[in-house]
Amino acid sequence: MSSSQLWEEQRPRLRNFIRRRVADPGEVEDILQDVFFEFLESYRLMKPIEQAGAWLFRVARNRIIDGFRKKRPDLLQDLGGASEDGEMLSIEEMLPSPDAGPEAAYARSVLVEELEAALEELPVEQREVFIAHEIEGRSFKELAAETGVGINTLLSRKRYAVLHLRGRLQSVYEEFMK
Repeated sequence: MSSSQLWEEQRPRLRNFIRRRVADPGEVEDILQDVFFEFLESYRLMKPIEQAGAWLFRVARNRIIDGFRKKRPDLLQDLGGASEDGEMLSIEEMLPSPDAGPEAAYARSVLVEELEAALEELPVEQREVFIAHEIEGRSFKELAAETGVGINTLLSRKRYAVLHLRGRLQSVYEEFMK
């Protein structure tokens, strides 16, 4: 199949893929044009593309993320866990709002998926402490009374969970902040 045939076959699906994630029709066309340019450039440079359809969607996804980064450069920089007045923020408050448009909803879904996958990798004890404290908002004192495990042990488990999650999610953070 020639490159032009492949493009004509994939373009409507690609446009719909982008349209579901980007609200501005002009931006949809810009992203589609960027993907097409990159596609032509790879053929011009004789770079072999295996599974060209999947490659096109991956490039489109990357362009959507790039656009999101340009519009919201401070989104993930503020994930330090505290608001401007020093009050602790919940994970929910740190994620992009699902009502902030398709790009924010897409970023949120990527972040939530990655967080869920990273949580699943944790040992059960660490995961339970992290979820109970960070997501459910329960105190260490309450958890210690309920489980019979010492507060220092719970703190240690949460610390290891945070270290794992920070390391595991660093690549996602960097992907959005490039």
